[in-house]
Amino acid sequence: QIMEYFKTHALLSREKALLQASVREQKKLLVENAKLKKDIDQLRGQLQDKQKRRTALFSQAAPPQSVSPAHSNPDPASPAGATAAVPPNCPPPSVSSGESRDRPGRRRRGERKARPVSDPLSLGAESRIDASRLDLRVGRILSVRRHPLAEAMSVQEVDVGENAPRTVVSKLGGLQDLDQLQGSLGVFLCNVKASKMRGVASHGRLLCCCASDVITELLAPPSGSAPGDRITFLSYPGEPDDELSSKQRIWELLLPDLQVDSKGVANYKGCGFEVKGKGLCRAPSLTNCTIR
Repeated sequence: QIMEYFKTHALLSREKALLQASVREQKKLLVENAKLKKDIDQLRGQLQDKQKRRTALFSQAAPPQSVSPAHSNPDPASPAGATAAVPPNCPPPSVSSGESRDRPGRRRRGERKARPVSDPLSLGAESRIDASRLDLRVGRILSVRRHPLAEAMSVQEVDVGENAPRTVVSKLGGLQDLDQLQGSLGVFLCNVKASKMRGVASHGRLLCCCASDVITELLAPPSGSAPGDRITFLSYPGEPDDELSSKQRIWELLLPDLQVDSKGVANYKGCGFEVKGKGLCRAPSLTNCTIR
């Protein structure tokens, strides 16, 4: 029994030493990772500063326009000026091919054209394609009516926290009783380009949860929300565009990732639609469906 006790004690001591060694190695790796991350951030900042200074130098540097004495106005009082005067009807002397090749503005053969230098911060803002570029706000539907030229469309007057209400045209296939929408809150995309839909100008987009073309619900903001509250995404910080570019088709690219999960919470790539301090946006009853 004493021998077994000593064997067990030796095994436990060995396992304890291995565990302590792995813990020390893990702490060492964490410290090294933090140091590497700090070095990377410093190098990134230095690179951005250098690119900014280079951009400023390129924008400020302009080639001086020197005037050669041959093209300066001669003094009419001097005889040289009299002989150098050109009659007004005579065409200007043509520049020889050798002189045209020596112009400072032209590139010589074998020289590369200088690439335009742009600000990396502006490039990053334009190149990112995520939900932070959407100006999603809570809005209250003040009035709703059928579109005069399209039975499947409705026209809403919406308060989104601005000085005047917006007109929004929506296609609400599954909602037949439009009177129930009046006074309710919804989520609106406010930085889409204004467009006419069957003759009525629409200045926004109403977001709906859709299980099919006939099963549709309004995406509901959290309780306590007020018109003008912005919907944000925790994993995608940033300010929205003033207006979404129709050429980049940002809304069409983001639309497949706007979903309602199994708990009824609206999300973009797993990150919920959040009104800060008030909660998450949800579908009233639908789950595992799309948002459009």
